Amino acid sequence: MTLPPIVAVVGATAAGKTGLSLDLAEQLDGEVVNTDAMQVYRGMDIGTAKLPPDQRRGIPHHLLDLMEVDEPASVAEFQRLARATVAQVRERGRTPVLVGGSALYTRAVLDHFDFPGTDPEVRARLEAEAERVGSPALHRRLAEVDPQAAAGILPDNARRVVRALEVVELTGQAFSATLPRLEYVDPATVQVGVDIDRPTLDARIAQRVQEMFDAGFVAEVERLLDAGLARGRTAAMAIGYREVAAHLAGDLTLEEAKERTVVATRRFARRQDSWFRKDPRVHWVRFDADDRAEQAVAAVAHSARG
Repeated sequence: MTLPPIVAVVGATAAGKTGLSLDLAEQLDGEVVNTDAMQVYRGMDIGTAKLPPDQRRGIPHHLLDLMEVDEPASVAEFQRLARATVAQVRERGRTPVLVGGSALYTRAVLDHFDFPGTDPEVRARLEAEAERVGSPALHRRLAEVDPQAAAGILPDNARRVVRALEVVELTGQAFSATLPRLEYVDPATVQVGVDIDRPTLDARIAQRVQEMFDAGFVAEVERLLDAGLARGRTAAMAIGYREVAAHLAGDLTLEEAKERTVVATRRFARRQDSWFRKDPRVHWVRFDADDRAEQAVAAVAHSARG
């Protein structure tokens, strides 16, 4: 039998991906598959804009709340889980609709992406150095040896900076050479991008951050710190969570934590948009188009016809 297509909704944080993914799942008889690196963590709800169960329109959602916050996440492990989930959804005759803010996770699922090996000693040495001199210092070193990889990694994302330097040291090749190729694993794949102008996106991000804090974000972070958030190599790096943790430690005022969360989210959104704009396979629809779901469905149908 012919399997349903694989559909991914991509774009910047706060652009409106969640709503479009639900519309598509309804129209394509689909199920939602999370590709957000932080929504895999239990308890990270408000700060990741995780959709509450009562707002999911009865649509099955997969790959949410898989891990505790003190557990490290792996792109390779997520790739395995997500590809297995996508296959199971399609085998049931339903359409997997991938959605999430992590471009690397989405590409790892959709595209050919093989992971270089790792060396615990090299990794430990680089992690210790990052702890000693700071992630930005290692990021500057990465920019010297692999400018392309450095351009795609935030300087304060210690885990990814360390991983990139580890790959360079172990393979003698640029980390960027190991990133996904623009080649779908399954040709029946369609990416739909949510197109939004920067001023509107900036305003929406500021509004979202304010709503997060109004909804009890500080209390959520406090609970997660008690559950080991600070020990988590991945979860502790989440935007908003690290800023609120600094506030709770007395290093930032509440207003400073809010403002830094807004600034970091806007910076992240620009990198997301830049990443997806470089992919010529993405079908873009305006965030405020009344018929955006219909446009997306038409893109899926067109792709299915080849």
